[in-house]
Amino acid sequence: MVRSQFITAVLTSALLAPPLVAQARRAAPNPPAPLAASELRDTVALFTADRAGLLRRYTVEYSPSRQERLRAFYGEWRARLDRMDFDRLGTEGRVDWILLGNRVRREQDQLDRDQRLLAEMAPLVPFAETVMALEESRRRMETVNAAATATTLAALAGRADSLGRALREAGRGAAATSGHSASTPVPRSVALRAAGFVDDLQRTLRDWNRFYDGYDPAFSWWSADPYRRANDALRRYGRTLRETLVGQREGEEEPIVGDPIGVEAVRAELAYEMIPYTPEELIALAERELAWCETEYRRAAHDMGLGDDWRAALERVKQTIVEPGRQPDLIRDLAREAVAFVRERDLVTVPPLAEEIWRMEMMPAEQQRVSPFFLGGEVIRVSYPTDSMTNDDKLMSMRGNNPHFSRATVFHELIPGHHLQGFMTARYNPHREAFGTPFWGEGWALYWEMLMWDLGFPRGPEDRMGMLFWRAHRAARIIFSLKFHLGQMTPQEAIDLLVDRVGHERANATAEVRRSFNGTYGPLYQAAYMVGGLQFRALHAELVGTGRMTERQFHDAVLQGGRMPVEMVRARLLGTPLARDFRTSWRFLDAAGGR
Repeated sequence: MVRSQFITAVLTSALLAPPLVAQARRAAPNPPAPLAASELRDTVALFTADRAGLLRRYTVEYSPSRQERLRAFYGEWRARLDRMDFDRLGTEGRVDWILLGNRVRREQDQLDRDQRLLAEMAPLVPFAETVMALEESRRRMETVNAAATATTLAALAGRADSLGRALREAGRGAAATSGHSASTPVPRSVALRAAGFVDDLQRTLRDWNRFYDGYDPAFSWWSADPYRRANDALRRYGRTLRETLVGQREGEEEPIVGDPIGVEAVRAELAYEMIPYTPEELIALAERELAWCETEYRRAAHDMGLGDDWRAALERVKQTIVEPGRQPDLIRDLAREAVAFVRERDLVTVPPLAEEIWRMEMMPAEQQRVSPFFLGGEVIRVSYPTDSMTNDDKLMSMRGNNPHFSRATVFHELIPGHHLQGFMTARYNPHREAFGTPFWGEGWALYWEMLMWDLGFPRGPEDRMGMLFWRAHRAARIIFSLKFHLGQMTPQEAIDLLVDRVGHERANATAEVRRSFNGTYGPLYQAAYMVGGLQFRALHAELVGTGRMTERQFHDAVLQGGRMPVEMVRARLLGTPLARDFRTSWRFLDAAGGR
């Protein structure tokens, strides 16, 4: 379908609800025929369902059985795609073909990376194959040999305890007894990963034992004591790894270690996400954006009567806290204000049901140690002090979630941000969940922060400070996340960056860095906010800025297209001819309005 046909056809898609069709027709008096659905919609859904089924069957991460079965699965899908007649597909089908092939290649690369990660950990977990073999035997529904299994468990306990004693006796130098030389000690990142793997193996062994224990009298008779000793040995060994190689004492918070992937892996991830820039180019972009934010910080400080002292201005904003118990009222009012703002300007369709069903929950105190700010979607989780917190922690939480900071994040999490994304993608092209990427997910929400700034959403310099804080935060995330994975920045330097150049409270900065490096986020997740936002900003300039689409046509078309790398969104909306050997090439920063 050619570009002009697509842009107008999307307005009257057969998937649109009747009220939205009527709205679209008012914007386009002579709409063409409805847009055809992707020919590969069911094919992608089949891939997703079958992959999920295999992951439910092969649950032990790094196991040879899982590796072998998934390699065969992805190979079959690669061959299946190769047999398809690409040239007979329409634009939507070609998009799905390219994205599914991209997903399969990425999964195959991840299997290779998993093998490398396991090889690094193997000297520290030589008993892993024993646990994996026990679980795989159960999954194959083989009859258990109770006496032999008891012997296996006893040997497992002895092996784990022997390794633990060696580490405790010799400290880090004891790595030599496990295959590492004293001159090349185990990296903390590998040791922490191995400790987490031991925890996973302990859970696997627990579930394995639960299957037989109490149901098979012979098993219980033989294995009760050996299982208890094996379980205790794994627990002790995991703790020993953390104490001797990671430096975490029992009862202490896990140190921020992370697991840097290196320059080649970062470049491979960028290629998968269809970002045709080097890590160095993105870091330079982030430095420019952060410098712009610092200039705007000073301008807002001046307007607040504080000269160039942006830190004093930020401190004043942080002190505008609401009294205990009133934060939910603030969030409710800010959410309604954002919906009114986008509706009055006809920026995006907000279905009444989407506005009706979002909900609010208060975040537990323990979770706030890792997530000091809001988390959102259909349910917005509000980070605010509980009565059990210390006085210092209460003040830190209130300062970091003040009304001006919150005004810039509530719409990011709800409407028109993550909640509206989730609502629309569950109804339009849901098969494209398989192609979800933070450059689309987080990028969309950050893009709205930029657009709302441009449209005058901040009411005064205090609101500008609140919005600038988050924009500077996202620029800093690009810098510290990429530099960390390139081996150029430590976690402590990342914390200092957030404190010194963004204005974070140190405790909140520490929690942010901990979440970024010790959590489950991918290596590019933190960079995806601003980079994805700038992609959408560039596409907005290309289509809305030139008058080819209205604001609402553009935003509705993005949401209804489903999740995918933003370069594929551009291809859909422009009707770009797509080739079987597609390679990313969109240099979006030239048009994104980046500083």
